[in-house]
Amino acid sequence: MSFDQDAKEKAIAVLAHCAGSTGFSASGLPGGYRGLWARDSMISSLGAALAREKFRKVISQSIETLSTHQSELGQIPNAVGDYNRDRRSRVTFNTIDSNLWYLIGHHVYAKTYNDKTLVEKHKTHIAKALVWLQYQSPNEDKLLAQQPTMDWQDAFPHKYGRTINTHALYYAVLGMYGKHQAAQHIKRVINGDIEKYLSLYDSKLGYYLPWAWKPHDGYREQGEWFDTLGNLLAIVTGLATPTIANRILHHIEKEKINKPYPCKAIYPPIKPDDKEWHSYFVTCEARTPYHYLNAGIWPFIGGFYVAALVKAKQHRKAQNELEVLTQANQKGKTQKWEFNEWLHGKTGEPKGAPYQAWSAAMYLFAKESVEQKRVPFFDEWV
Repeated sequence: MSFDQDAKEKAIAVLAHCAGSTGFSASGLPGGYRGLWARDSMISSLGAALAREKFRKVISQSIETLSTHQSELGQIPNAVGDYNRDRRSRVTFNTIDSNLWYLIGHHVYAKTYNDKTLVEKHKTHIAKALVWLQYQSPNEDKLLAQQPTMDWQDAFPHKYGRTINTHALYYAVLGMYGKHQAAQHIKRVINGDIEKYLSLYDSKLGYYLPWAWKPHDGYREQGEWFDTLGNLLAIVTGLATPTIANRILHHIEKEKINKPYPCKAIYPPIKPDDKEWHSYFVTCEARTPYHYLNAGIWPFIGGFYVAALVKAKQHRKAQNELEVLTQANQKGKTQKWEFNEWLHGKTGEPKGAPYQAWSAAMYLFAKESVEQKRVPFFDEWV
């Protein structure tokens, strides 16, 4: 068996361990991360769908679980499950990307299986999810604004207002649901073609700012660290123009954000004496540079990096980075092929929970992108 075929089979096995009656759990580790997270399950579906019928029921059940627990106002839950008894609830909200990934998940299912049954069944849930998103524009500028801790990065780093992660996903959602004029408006604003005071692209830095909010007499509240996932999603979804995409990918190479494995979550890491530091960071795992979200390596982001290279038609680099990503997923704390949650940002030492669904799924997604020389699902509506 070839190395890449072995990796594919191991990834599918991890997803099988994460499959449960309510959908995809975040991890296949017994007793760990057993709740169903909106973003984890829907990102996992990107790769799981490529195994065709094997995970069809699990993807469908993930969508069903999220739909069942949608709030009255239309918010899709962040997580469903008994993963955190301190919160005294099986259902938690307070995210903005849960709605976005839920809507993308529906699109993935319908396209993969040529089946709009779920879309029809949940058309009211879908409509409410879209309306809820529209109401997240307090400035009435058609852009989404969020509070801190409302996306996958949770409590680290601190960001609020307009974020690149959210707008890359929103651009994709608008396109997937036929709202092409609205999608193009988002693209023009975020890229600074119109209403430049709302733009997130910084031509001097060569990448999208992670977040920005109100200007005050020439000063604008904004962050300038590099949000790897947000910038890669901008490429994969097509929000980034080819010129911007190439500049982002150049920045990643120049700063070695893809080393020793793809890719560090942010760069540079944030330290206590930096302006981006907040006192509550001392209580989270990201308080240490190159750990967890603080420039730790996340293999699922590596999958989006490979896909972004394919989108930019850098096929040889994509193949090379896929091989490095395979090596990262093969590493383990106790045995090979652990598909760990994250690795140390400098040493590449495996950290976090093993058998992560989205680490395995995004390997499959990256592999398919390289082999087909196109990015699944995100090219079909452009």
